[in-house]
Amino acid sequence: MSTPHVVVVMGVAGTGKTTIGPLLAARLGVPYAEGDDFHPQANIDKMTAGTPLSDDDRWPWLDAIGRWAHSRAGLGGVVSSSALKRSYRDRLRAEAPGAVFVHLTGDRALIEDRMSHRQGHFMPTALLDSQFATLQPLEADEAGVSVDVSGDPAEITERAVAALQGLGRLSQ
Repeated sequence: MSTPHVVVVMGVAGTGKTTIGPLLAARLGVPYAEGDDFHPQANIDKMTAGTPLSDDDRWPWLDAIGRWAHSRAGLGGVVSSSALKRSYRDRLRAEAPGAVFVHLTGDRALIEDRMSHRQGHFMPTALLDSQFATLQPLEADEAGVSVDVSGDPAEITERAVAALQGLGRLSQ
C-alpha cells in the first residue's frame, strides 16, 4: 500500500503519535518525520518546565512541519503533529494543501496512564488537561479520520490504514 499524500498523525500528548506514525509510514511505504524534532529549543524548554505553548510559540513549529509536508507532496509521507486546533491544521494545509489527518483519540484516563509510563519525553502529564482544553476535533470539511487508540500499536495502525482507505485517498 502506498499514498502520494502526506498524512499528519495528530492528537493530544500521549495518544501514540510517535509510536503509530512510524508504523503507519512503514505500512504505507513512505518516510516518517517526528513532529517534535521540528520544535525550536525554546518550545521544548517551555514544555519541559510544564508551561503550555502559546499560538505564537507554535507558528514557527507548524510552518516547519508544513514545509516538510510540502516537500513530500506527490511523494507521500507521514508526520506527527498535535495539530490540536483547526487554525493549526489550516496553517499546515496552507503549506501542504493535500495533507490528510489521522486524529488519534482515546479516553483521558488511558492516555494519562500511557504518559505516566513514558521514559525520556519532555511533555509532563501535567499538561494533558491543557491539551484536552485546546483540542478541536476534526470537522466534517477537513480531510481526515479519527482512530481510537485502545489496543496495541499494530491494531491501532491497522484501524488507521482501514480508515484512510475508507476516505478513498489511498491506493494499493
